[in-house]
Amino acid sequence: MPPVKTDKPEPIHVDISPWDHVTALAYRAAHGGSAAPTLILAHGAGANQTSSFMVHFATALAARGVDTVTFNFLYTEQGRRLPDKNDRLESCWRAVIAAVHGGNAPAGKNQQKAGRRKLVIGGKSMGGRIASQIAAAGDGVAGLVFLGYPLHPPGRPDKLRSQHLGAIRAPMLFVQGSRDSFGTPDELRAALADANAAADLFVVEGGDHSFKVPKRGAMPQDAVYDAMLDEIVRWLREKVG
Repeated sequence: MPPVKTDKPEPIHVDISPWDHVTALAYRAAHGGSAAPTLILAHGAGANQTSSFMVHFATALAARGVDTVTFNFLYTEQGRRLPDKNDRLESCWRAVIAAVHGGNAPAGKNQQKAGRRKLVIGGKSMGGRIASQIAAAGDGVAGLVFLGYPLHPPGRPDKLRSQHLGAIRAPMLFVQGSRDSFGTPDELRAALADANAAADLFVVEGGDHSFKVPKRGAMPQDAVYDAMLDEIVRWLREKVG
């Protein structure tokens, strides 16, 4: 993924408890005065916010005019590999949302504070799943963006992680690879059949759970990422903004 030119992200200190904290990074939108919602993206289980995927997407979204915030879950902040339990992951998410809503995320000249604009949450795989649990519990957000929603463990379609999705009231965008072993687009469509909120699905043809496509596919990898990013921005402006 070639680098995208934009301002360096600005760090945000987020307290989780009196003795624990994590670091978030605010990627300031280009083209000052962006009216798009602020987007918070969480990383997946196996990588932190400085992975090439997270940095590329946050940087590219900011370059497209979307204020974007990423953060580390506590276990990655502390250098551990095994994800925390659900309640600790959710507590971390809520603390980050509070920090952004409270205006801790930097805003550039002529830009509104992130906390004064609509807030969309989501993320890669596990990070997006935990965001969906936050939204289902009633925490007010304007929308959700899922990058490879882990509908079930690979090879275990009977172990669905979708029961709570029906409780979400905010619009949702699912970006899913057609070869995703954690849930195919068809499986997602079936799981969302009774959703109470608007749910849009953008299929990455040939993409796996990390959106990697075959080298001899119809589109080069960089073009696949660009199409995903363009869809996210379009959706944010049309369905949320």
